[in-house]
Amino acid sequence: MEFSFVNDIRADMLVKRVLKHFGVSKNLLARVKFDGGEIFVAGIPALATTPVALGEKLTIFVPDEKASETLVAENAALDVIYEDADYLIVNKPAGSPSITGREKPTGSMSNFVAGYIRAKNYPNQTVHIVTRLDKDTSGLMLFAKHRYAHALLSAGRGRESLQKRYFALIKANENFVSADRINLPIGRAENSIIKRQVRFDGFGGLYETKNASTSYTTVLEKNDLRLLDLTLHTGRTHQIRVHMSHIGFPLIGDTLYGGNHDLLARQALHCHHLEFKNLIRNQKIVLECPLPDDLQKLLK
Repeated sequence: MEFSFVNDIRADMLVKRVLKHFGVSKNLLARVKFDGGEIFVAGIPALATTPVALGEKLTIFVPDEKASETLVAENAALDVIYEDADYLIVNKPAGSPSITGREKPTGSMSNFVAGYIRAKNYPNQTVHIVTRLDKDTSGLMLFAKHRYAHALLSAGRGRESLQKRYFALIKANENFVSADRINLPIGRAENSIIKRQVRFDGFGGLYETKNASTSYTTVLEKNDLRLLDLTLHTGRTHQIRVHMSHIGFPLIGDTLYGGNHDLLARQALHCHHLEFKNLIRNQKIVLECPLPDDLQKLLK
């Protein structure tokens, strides 16, 4: 793939400095240098240490990415919500993990996307996951279609532009506050590699405690059910589930954090809103995905 940049920073910056300014990672530059890519300054072959004049054009040719030898490509029906040359967004169903595990090398969204890009015969065959969802969480999941697109959403302005909102269902009572922001640190639970909890004793220690912030508003009340719209201000593992459980209102179906399966066989959590800036095209992408059938049925 070809990407071009104009040095609008200052005169005689090195190629590698200009590329870093535009979000090209060291890893991506290494792939250009060692995997058959090319660099040009004003149409002339260049190196990473070549100076670039102010206003001069810099072009890199990134080699195509091969499919992973360890990821099994599976044919499955994908609910594609949006796709362009750089990104693919799908509606993940509940029950499908985001990635494979040591004991389960198939059946994940990464397997299905690998099969999708193989069937489309895209030049880049590597799967780049930008946002993950828990196995039993449904909704919008973001993939990058090449290394550069992935790098841009992993740091700086791209990462800052990435926003996700979720729908969740809880059982409520008169003590439930209809809108709030929860600022409570989250770390690993004792004696578990999976479970997390609110804790204040693990900063920089064994339990990897980090600050976490979640805000929510109530969008629908029906009997004792509440449909919440939640925004993640940080991205901690199981953040919504931990925060809601800690304040006494675990998600319906979330048996790991205090819920039960009386009404639903999985946690009632759905990523319905995703927005980010495609810095390559200077385009803002905003997507919505309605409640899945099982949550709609529960509300009805």
